[in-house]
Amino acid sequence: MHKQTGRNIIVYYSGWLQKGEIIQQERPFTINDSDKDGFMATIHGLDREKGLDLFLHTPGGDLAATESLVDYLHAMFDGNIRAIVPQLAMSAGTMIACACKEIVMGKHSSLGPIDPQFGGIAAHGLMEEFARAKKEISEDERTIAVWQPIIAKYHPTIIGECEKAIAWSKEIVKQWLVGGMFKGMEDASAKADKIIEELSNHSLTKSHARHISAQKAKDMGLEVDFLESPKGMTEHAAAQAFQDAVLSVHHSCILSLSASPACKIIENHEGIASIITKDSFSC
Repeated sequence: MHKQTGRNIIVYYSGWLQKGEIIQQERPFTINDSDKDGFMATIHGLDREKGLDLFLHTPGGDLAATESLVDYLHAMFDGNIRAIVPQLAMSAGTMIACACKEIVMGKHSSLGPIDPQFGGIAAHGLMEEFARAKKEISEDERTIAVWQPIIAKYHPTIIGECEKAIAWSKEIVKQWLVGGMFKGMEDASAKADKIIEELSNHSLTKSHARHISAQKAKDMGLEVDFLESPKGMTEHAAAQAFQDAVLSVHHSCILSLSASPACKIIENHEGIASIITKDSFSC
């Protein structure tokens, strides 16, 4: 792939689909601050003027770690980053993809909603439920008996935390879209707002696990390059070679995650890698 494109290649692959028996321990699989070490190791020594093609296969993860990682990648490659999503980049993985100049996706690829989660519960959904409780109680006090045991389970500051997390995620994604993917466009802010509304509104997406196809992502307004017919490759042979290279990288990573103790792989085209194993986290 590097020989074809002349660009730096880094894969960021999680094995959450291959290791369901230990998925209850999320940290080995999700985006977290320890990933920065892996990226530092794989970026060291690269000719950063060549830009970066970043393969993403992740269920998402910590918002603060995601923001910090994107800031680091932007600083290293001056924003010259292309996301390649051969299968799934969900939640915070979608946010990283939005921080790139464009996203390469195939017919089998999916992004996901970016609504923040608290213990697996959507922040938007929790706020909607709280608003519904207030409305129903104000209209009929007899519903207090129904809502009291539900609201009693809420952490005292959970509503404020939800509001801040939603605002935070929207703020950074808009900043990345306006300053990267839509940089220089007159309608950059409006385009970013439309995409953020569709990706972050729980009432629209219905589920944090919702899969957003390449065509739907493009229809939202994201800069999507289709893997089956990549831009700038008019010859069928060149387009086919590019697709074969992308899928070969993808399947190699999936096989490695399936046949080894690895939970996460961060590796560049020169073979420099950071491998997180299940034993590293006592899984």
